[in-house]
Amino acid sequence: MNAWATDPPEGITDSAARAARDLRVVFSRLRRRIREVAEDEELTPPQVSALTLVAKHGAATASALATAEGVRPQSMATTLAALDRHGLIRRSPDPDDGRSRLVTLTDAGRSRVEGDRQAREEWLARALQDRYTEDERRKVLDGLALLERLTQP
Repeated sequence: MNAWATDPPEGITDSAARAARDLRVVFSRLRRRIREVAEDEELTPPQVSALTLVAKHGAATASALATAEGVRPQSMATTLAALDRHGLIRRSPDPDDGRSRLVTLTDAGRSRVEGDRQAREEWLARALQDRYTEDERRKVLDGLALLERLTQP
């Protein structure tokens, strides 16, 4: 069964439609599983997401973070307040706009993000080591090289 109610749109083969569906499903499951690895009962998924966003992009205003996450500014304010209580972020005056404050990671926040990243990467490497043969891991690498083309404009 494909994602379309009938046949795939004109010019799309059944194999391309099936690959698209299967790829989306597998990536979704893998993303969910990787998130579970470093899950932490202290932080909610939105808090982890905001923390990761600050780590990735550096200092930002709460409104810029809200826009990047696609949430309301009030929701981001609640999320940032929780991260602040955990000592994971710091807010300081924005040198370009005295009315705004910039959110950055504290040392504890950086350690937390790095620890989560390391735990996820280690789980994935161990799973690949334990569940696949060397030949299968090479096939995964070959497939990833092909998938890399999808990321190109």
